[in-house]
Amino acid sequence: MSKAYKQVPFAAIVPSPKTENEGMVTGNWRYLRPVVDKSLCTKCKTCWIFCPDACVNYSKDDGISFNLKYCKGCGLCSNVCPVGAISRQPELDFEE
Repeated sequence: MSKAYKQVPFAAIVPSPKTENEGMVTGNWRYLRPVVDKSLCTKCKTCWIFCPDACVNYSKDDGISFNLKYCKGCGLCSNVCPVGAISRQPELDFEE
């Protein structure tokens, strides 16, 4: 257990990870990760709005990216994507 996790009181509201927040780090238990097909993405930001962990980053130039340090792999982003640009793939398919 990390030291930052111990500092969060029980049932506390944890701030969004706009800045680094070690209390919200996923760890190594996520088994599916979101992957965006940038050729399909319309940059509608629906995934950004629905992500409960605020791990979807958006920039005008690059579009959507995921901060996997905070992603729990819940799949909401892929479920709400109106064009099916986000898929979930097994963590074992990636080396990082």
